[in-house]
Amino acid sequence: MNEIVILSGKGGTGKTSLSAAFATIRNNCIVADCDVDGADLHLILQPENYSIEKFITGHKANINYDTCINCGLCIDYCRFDAISLKNGQVTISEISCDGCKLCSRICPSKSIQMIPSDKSRWFAGNYRNGRMIHARLYPGEENSGKLVNVVRENARKISQETGWETIIIDGPPGTGCAVISSVTGTNKAIIVTEPTNSGFHDMKRILELVSNFKVQSFVVINKFDLNECISNKIENWCVEMNIPVIGKIAFDAQIVTAMINCQSIVEWKPESEASKEIISIYKTIFND
Repeated sequence: MNEIVILSGKGGTGKTSLSAAFATIRNNCIVADCDVDGADLHLILQPENYSIEKFITGHKANINYDTCINCGLCIDYCRFDAISLKNGQVTISEISCDGCKLCSRICPSKSIQMIPSDKSRWFAGNYRNGRMIHARLYPGEENSGKLVNVVRENARKISQETGWETIIIDGPPGTGCAVISSVTGTNKAIIVTEPTNSGFHDMKRILELVSNFKVQSFVVINKFDLNECISNKIENWCVEMNIPVIGKIAFDAQIVTAMINCQSIVEWKPESEASKEIISIYKTIFND
């Protein structure tokens, strides 16, 4: 099984555009969108979902107003300020509730119950070149790392069922727990950066994280021609650190046009310089 994760230090660097390009170049592959907090790869690949499953992220407090005596004790003890008095009635904010269960324990009338928070979903579907697993973490919900694990486990399950060995993982930006869940057990990691000082700094942070997992890392500089001075600075640093820079993609407004039309740049404009560079990156990674 060949699992390749594509990461970035922050959102908007072009990580998903590169993932979409790989997914539309290669046939019989499985795509896992692990950016569960802000999944958008499905907007380009347009999978036809054959499975939609609930994901339990925890519990939320719920008041039984038939027995609630409006004592306000829960308001005093809630450290998340999720409970307040509105129009003379105790009210719990679903988004602010952390699911700690304290209010249900101290309620003298036992009117607060903890109910499963099941509004998050994960999906399995077919797209034009293979299969896709993606998910949507409901706003305010936690456990994004666990949801990433669900996405990856089901991608591996499909790999075993189909015999398709390639899994392309569109990882989340940053260095949080969802990124750690996306990187663990992968074969290669591609870090997409951009020619800005903040992009350079973020790239270093994500490379440091990935190095802890003994995963082979590669760097791609997107929109390198917007600031070739910093692009050269990034490239020189990578040479010193023995990290391969396998591609430098020029800025191309057609990439946005392609996304608007639900296509990757290699589908929309295969003759463009950006497409040619991405195909070269693809061949380096997949040894084709």
